[in-house]
Amino acid sequence: MGIVLGIDIGSSATKIVAMDESKIILNSLKVSASDPVTAMYGAIGKLLCEERMQIADVEAVMLTGMGASYVEGDVYGLPTTKVTEFDALGTGGLYLTGLEETVVGSIGTGTVFVYAGPEGIWHIGGSAVGGGTLVGLSSRLFGIRDVEVIADMAEQGNLKNVDWGIAELSRDQMETLPDYATSSNLGKMKSTATDEDVALGLMNMIFQTAGTLAVFACRNVNLKRAVIGGSTATLNQARIMLGQVGELYDINFIIPKEAAFMTAIGAALLFQAK
Repeated sequence: MGIVLGIDIGSSATKIVAMDESKIILNSLKVSASDPVTAMYGAIGKLLCEERMQIADVEAVMLTGMGASYVEGDVYGLPTTKVTEFDALGTGGLYLTGLEETVVGSIGTGTVFVYAGPEGIWHIGGSAVGGGTLVGLSSRLFGIRDVEVIADMAEQGNLKNVDWGIAELSRDQMETLPDYATSSNLGKMKSTATDEDVALGLMNMIFQTAGTLAVFACRNVNLKRAVIGGSTATLNQARIMLGQVGELYDINFIIPKEAAFMTAIGAALLFQAK
């Protein structure tokens, strides 16, 4: 059948896609496990079961992500290749958008940005602030590690109880910044702030940080758009908050439907490109 499995083994979750020889995505799913190798084999088993496929139907396995370093040899005896996360991310971003050139970012456990275009794919930069930051701080503050639960909490929050806006700290209008721009993430923190307010403040800090870094990345390569992937980027707050950063700095943020699987998709495509 010529099926290629693209697998992105992250620190908190493993994403897998099955792609046929026509570059059509047959299925994609995510599996969480504390051990990266266990997560990988669990993801393969679950996908094969859902698609009613056998190991013999798979032509190759393409691995990427930090956890790929723990996998030794061929997986299930299938031709197995490891590709860099940067190459997979850039390739996946171009594929999902149909663009020829763009900045591609991933907001996963941390945040990373690459240039992808006619000149190739290369790492621009990144930050240790990302979804892992949200989970770690929420675990400490609320005893909650489920990102979806945190996002639901944040829906009920009010940023005015935790963040300082520029207009609140200065009576003068700044020429390049609107009154609604944030001056200090979590700097206000009223004693009456609820857990929901704090959850929203955490998300605002993380997505504004990622968005600002994306602006710098775009300016570094003279582009005005950034394709964003990663599981954290699929949250509703990401679209809203990144969109606000984009309006502020004239950057178009694109979050594809399959954003969570962008790097896994790119890994599978890198086999197709051989």
